[in-house]
Amino acid sequence: MINYEQFYSANAAGMKKSIIRELLKLTGKPGIISFAGGLPAPDMFPVQEITEIVSDLMAREGEKILQYGPTEGYTPLREELLQYMKRQGVELSIDQLVVITSSQQGLDLVGKIFVNRGDVIMMSKPTYVGAIQAFNSYSAHMCGIEIEDDGIDTGMLEREIKKFIAENRKPKFIYLVPDFQNPSGITVSLEKRKELIRIAEKYDLLIVEDSPYKQLRFEGEHEPSFISLNSERVVSLYTFSKILLPGFRLGWMVGPESLVQKAVIAKQAVDLCAPPFNQAVFAEFMKKGLLEKQVAKIITAYREKRDFMLAKLDRYMPDLEGLKWTRPQGGLFLWLTLPGHMDTTEMFTDALEKNVAYVIGSAFDPEGKERNTMRLNFSFASKEQIDQGIKRLAEVIKNR
Repeated sequence: MINYEQFYSANAAGMKKSIIRELLKLTGKPGIISFAGGLPAPDMFPVQEITEIVSDLMAREGEKILQYGPTEGYTPLREELLQYMKRQGVELSIDQLVVITSSQQGLDLVGKIFVNRGDVIMMSKPTYVGAIQAFNSYSAHMCGIEIEDDGIDTGMLEREIKKFIAENRKPKFIYLVPDFQNPSGITVSLEKRKELIRIAEKYDLLIVEDSPYKQLRFEGEHEPSFISLNSERVVSLYTFSKILLPGFRLGWMVGPESLVQKAVIAKQAVDLCAPPFNQAVFAEFMKKGLLEKQVAKIITAYREKRDFMLAKLDRYMPDLEGLKWTRPQGGLFLWLTLPGHMDTTEMFTDALEKNVAYVIGSAFDPEGKERNTMRLNFSFASKEQIDQGIKRLAEVIKNR
């Protein structure tokens, strides 16, 4: 039998499967209520509008949009995105924006252009599991910093950066999901955003701002994006997956022109270009002014589901010391913390037996040590499923 391990590169040998993707395989059995996936609600998809746009585009520009396109992206979509960013207080040139195959590709491109084996990346703990997977594939050393109610602990962050610099291992960048973070639902406060910019400037670091959920604010005021606070030191990643459609696999990356153009070169070796057909459809969708209407529709639906899940947690969860959960102002997720002696990985099998699923907290820890936490998604399940699912989950916790 051939030993294929001998052929793998050092990077490939270190790659690991996505814990969430593996868990989702276990949650596919009939009757299970899953709070595990980060899935948008399919009844929110603008099927009729997309159908009409596709029909019209194919009649007008079928041969053009079925051809290869430029790596930087379909120009009409890039122009629409520039105007969209401008309405959010971020002014960019077209050379500062590249269309990507959703923001997950953006994370891979960030790893490809910035990370050498062993390079240090600073990030919050917990953090997005897809970022852990992407950066792990480039053999990065990920340093997780504890998260507080208003974002990453900036004092701890600065102390750890100083330690790495003293060891001649200056970090490459700080990775953050600043708005309604996946998995915790926490948003970085304005005070901490300014402090993070100060830290990046003082120690000559970049900030990678992963922003899939920023537009999905249910209440309160929007915080400024990091790139609006310092356009020379921030690379920002956005996606259509949570605000429009995940199946088209489109997003965009913005940042300093030289960095974005380096990402364009890296992307050429990966997929040549994001699908021009999909880009043309989304460009037309935005041109018709439908994106803002779609986001407003999603906000209304997800706000109701968030409120409903929080109410059911208040109603069904046992009164245990240390048991708590976040109350996000937007996004798709909340974070549940159990008493310290409980282990959500061990509990997962019990939950499946009760036909309910979540994502274990260790999936979101760069070191995999998190044990008494879980992520719950409130966007996908129906209200009836949320009611029954939280009730079942509460029973599992009571019996531990």
